Amino acid sequence: MKTLITCAVTGNLVKPEQTPHLPITPAQIADECLAAAEAGAGQVHIHVRDPESGRPSMQVELYRDVVDRIRKQNRDLIINLTTGPGGRFIPSEDDPKVYAPGTSLLPPEKRVEHIALIKPDVCSLDLNTMNSGPDVVINTPKNVRRMARVIREAGVKPELEIFDSGDIHLALDLIADGTLEGPAMWTLVLGVKYGFMPTPQTVLYARDMLPRGAFWSAFGIGRMEFPIVAQAWLLGGHVRVGMEDNIYLAKGVLAESNAQLVAKARDIIESLGGEIANPREARTMLGLAGGTGR
Repeated sequence: MKTLITCAVTGNLVKPEQTPHLPITPAQIADECLAAAEAGAGQVHIHVRDPESGRPSMQVELYRDVVDRIRKQNRDLIINLTTGPGGRFIPSEDDPKVYAPGTSLLPPEKRVEHIALIKPDVCSLDLNTMNSGPDVVINTPKNVRRMARVIREAGVKPELEIFDSGDIHLALDLIADGTLEGPAMWTLVLGVKYGFMPTPQTVLYARDMLPRGAFWSAFGIGRMEFPIVAQAWLLGGHVRVGMEDNIYLAKGVLAESNAQLVAKARDIIESLGGEIANPREARTMLGLAGGTGR
């Protein structure tokens, strides 16, 4: 089986002050996606940012701009849009029932508005309710169901982002009751504080909880990005890299582009004897339109 490399080019938490190479504008984000594809990525995972401030954004037109720019030059690359923003809660000091500044909670339908309008190939679907740094991320089963319904009606494939084992149990329930179609597309997120530890044992444990025939990837945060590339491949999974997860090419060396991170992941996989899936091959593996032989 060939390996799909996903590149998450900008994310929601990395700040422009941390690296001058983080893509901010729609043009920069699209260019990074296209360059990542040239380096070997078959799928790109996309957040958008306010072009002026560099802060995370959920504006539909920014997503549309990025997608249009990519599609004008590459129609095969799998486009995966995030639906993660809108789930963060920060309680006030005086009354924990009242939210404090920084809270981003939104109605579920608002979090997937861009999915219904743009209809990308894939979109992420978070199932985690967990401590996230000093804050809390909330994705209740009811709200996940509401988001999943919009995603299904749009004809988009959900990518289930898994931060801990309880997320897998919830996803299995959603598959069992028909909310989600199994065996599903899964991504194991390792190294977020208070979530899965980025260890070989964790990857093996989580993989073995997935349904037979599941399409799964894994990625590590920060310095564990490249060790998890190797570990995921060794256990039969696919991989993800990108500046959303890690901004360093090596210790103390900032990556100058997402393409550099993809190229390093590709080198690791090929050095282990693996082969990289191109976008059309990946479409076939995922059952998406436009795959080889379709």
